[in-house]
Amino acid sequence: MSDRYELFLTCPKGLEGLLIEEAVGLGLEQAREHTSAVRGMADMETAYRLCLWSRLANRVLLVLKRFPMKDAEDLYHGVLDVDWQDHMLADGTLAVEFSGHGSGIDNTHFGALKVKDAIVDKLRTPTGERPSVDKLNPDLRIHLRLDRGEAILSLDLSGHSLHQRGYRLQQGAAPLKENLAAAILIRSGWPRIAAQGGALADPMCGVGTFLVEAAMIAADIAPNLKREQWGFTAWLGHVPALWRKLHDEALARAQAGLAKPPLWIRGYEADPRLIQPGRNNVERAGLSDWIKIYQGEVGTFEPRPDQNQKGLVICNPPYGERLGDEASLLYLYQNLGERLRQACLNWEAAVFTGAPDLGKRMGIRSHKQYSFWNGALPCKLLLIKVLPDQFVTGERRTAEQRQVEREQAQAAADEAPVRQYNKNGNPIKPAPTPAPVVEQARLSEGGQMFANRLQKNLKLLGKWAKREGVECYRVYDADMPEYSLAIDLYQDWVHVQEYAAPKSVDPEKAQARLFDALAAIPQALNVDKSRVVIKRRERQSGTKQYVRQSAQGQFTEVREGGVKLLVNLTDYLDTGLFLDHRPMRMRIQKEAAGKRFLNLFCYTATASVHAAKGGARSTTSVDLSKTYLDWARRNFSLNGFSDKNRLEQGDVMAWLDSCRDEFDLIFIDPPTFSNSKRMEGVFDVQRDQVQLLDLAMARLAPGGVLYFSNNFRKFQLDENLAARYQVEEITAKTIDPDFARNSKIHRAWKISAR
Repeated sequence: MSDRYELFLTCPKGLEGLLIEEAVGLGLEQAREHTSAVRGMADMETAYRLCLWSRLANRVLLVLKRFPMKDAEDLYHGVLDVDWQDHMLADGTLAVEFSGHGSGIDNTHFGALKVKDAIVDKLRTPTGERPSVDKLNPDLRIHLRLDRGEAILSLDLSGHSLHQRGYRLQQGAAPLKENLAAAILIRSGWPRIAAQGGALADPMCGVGTFLVEAAMIAADIAPNLKREQWGFTAWLGHVPALWRKLHDEALARAQAGLAKPPLWIRGYEADPRLIQPGRNNVERAGLSDWIKIYQGEVGTFEPRPDQNQKGLVICNPPYGERLGDEASLLYLYQNLGERLRQACLNWEAAVFTGAPDLGKRMGIRSHKQYSFWNGALPCKLLLIKVLPDQFVTGERRTAEQRQVEREQAQAAADEAPVRQYNKNGNPIKPAPTPAPVVEQARLSEGGQMFANRLQKNLKLLGKWAKREGVECYRVYDADMPEYSLAIDLYQDWVHVQEYAAPKSVDPEKAQARLFDALAAIPQALNVDKSRVVIKRRERQSGTKQYVRQSAQGQFTEVREGGVKLLVNLTDYLDTGLFLDHRPMRMRIQKEAAGKRFLNLFCYTATASVHAAKGGARSTTSVDLSKTYLDWARRNFSLNGFSDKNRLEQGDVMAWLDSCRDEFDLIFIDPPTFSNSKRMEGVFDVQRDQVQLLDLAMARLAPGGVLYFSNNFRKFQLDENLAARYQVEEITAKTIDPDFARNSKIHRAWKISAR
């Protein structure tokens, strides 16, 4: 065996530059950077040190042999020529990993099989003993990399990947790997800040990966100090005495580091389900004296270390997998920016995100950005110095103005307070220092234009709504084509629906406009960002029309025409109250006195509640969905209505066909289509309108009225219906001012017997 070896250190993509610095610092010589790897020369002591101390590498591979390879036979014989008896016992276990392709090998499984066969054939004894395969915990892990006709055969000294430190047995939904977290901390300047005694806070800590990695750096703890099983443990070339020396040195350094006064390291997490797993991870790492984790929202985040320490705020906010998800996260990033400006002045901050456009919306400038990869996702690390001149505000100050402000602030801080006394000789309590005024982030030109339109609409429609006693209404409906949103007010809540942009529109431009609009909404409508709910509306097909958007189960009580109704702004695409049908519901309420009312495709039965309020003799509401009927039952109970209000679950067409009751007032607002599993076939409003209306008219009592509406834009009422019934289109009478811009929101007819 040689005294010097060629080593390959693998790492996540994007960490090569940091890894080469770390590896050289740990003793690697002739180091060169490769894609997702660093290559160099080292003795066995350095190889062990890299395994123990590298915070960034995935694996440490010791090269056993390089050889040219033209085909599978060259591969077999090249591996066979190695003296494998110097590396493992004949009855040992092994695992083989193969990467690359070419030279007649396009299947990595086949390549790994040829390597395994060569090793087994070399070690097979006359009595039939031979190594066996163990993919989980082998004595030896062998790696062969095929690169442009050259085979590089290596021994994996790491065993399991070095990012698996052993403390994180419990993790959240989208955890950062430990070595990526360490790389982010290093790029963020944490080793420097920690050496100066600085603090660290993570306002979205999850299960505490940043916290533990930061504490291990600060306390000089080798990241893999507690690992018991290594790739070299059963290797015949292993030098136990050399390893024990290095391990003992690392253990002594860790004990000395932990004996120092602990730094202030705190994590805050909004999800209560992650608090205990995070604390368990901290305890397994042996860092409970250094790290504390609390439940807390980003909107209330405020680090409060002892003695007014400054330090580093670091976090990995969620990115969002789809455009609609990212939109809903905009306010989270804005809240983070606001908390940095308000509670972290003179701190440093590091925000790691896969959605850099969201990072730009924090209202605070980054002075440096670094590119990383989180798996296959390109990400950015935004480094921020939280100083007043980093804020993105509505007023651009000159460099001279900023310098004067800094000097004034410093002079005020340096001036010792003067104690004053009243005429009785008692000290006068000084007036409390006012909190600094933090300006809102400046809107873009497009965002300000959108805000102006919203404020104009709110002023006009607000007067109408107040006069009519309307608490829930649409304040904006794609008035400006480039901002294709529907915005509804539900008392002090804002419900935003983004219409999917056509394919001809650049997705990045559409996203930027959406973010501009969302940034403007809270300011223009004077609402808290936490009360803005964002959804994406696009053409639904198949079973997607029934897909639940969320599962918060939060209902809000609203009022309309003297009745109370429940809306759910988060869980479904629709809220439980179709605002455009407000005039129809009020009409039904006025006409319902003493009548038997039937509501088909009743949804949450809001029209039936209005009918009951209007004095209906009875109401019957039919829908296929148990969820909506349960919702309807709650609407009735909320208003004290229970008797004489039937809720029927069933397919409307089949229910009408079997019904023998008569009704004086009928309302039908069917979906454009329905293919629920609970019904036979598919309902199509254009195709099935005649059958539906004939069945319903058969149930209409003499002198009764049927109201029929739907929101299918291309709908045409069958001409033959007018020959059999008295038909009057009343669409214009069923549209209030908040939907006046969108006259095609629905169409409605009044139908009665001739």
